Amino acid sequence: MNIYNKSTVIEACKKYRNAKLALEIWYEEVLTKKWKTPNQIKQEYRGNVSILKNSRVVFNIKGNDFRIVAEINYENGWVFIKFIGKHSEYDKIDANTINLFQAKSPKKTK
Repeated sequence: MNIYNKSTVIEACKKYRNAKLALEIWYEEVLTKKWKTPNQIKQEYRGNVSILKNSRVVFNIKGNDFRIVAEINYENGWVFIKFIGKHSEYDKIDANTINLFQAKSPKKTK
């Protein structure tokens, strides 16, 4: 897979130094994948991934302390990172609509 916005991972590694190694491992691992369906991701990551609507996937990172929300274009092999943050920060966003370039993320409805 190709990760469209590598700079997002680099910035997250600077911001969350205690997650740097886990984020780097996730990044390098994703580059080796050729996912064609959400089920392929689910099989590989088992309990550490959630499949959402709109081709979005939530990856649990560093023992579920951090989350990555990505939109996957399976046909073209692209991963677009929409969010990287602590689990507590993830709880404040709507993973189905979050966009890196939003000034303020909409709150999740329960």
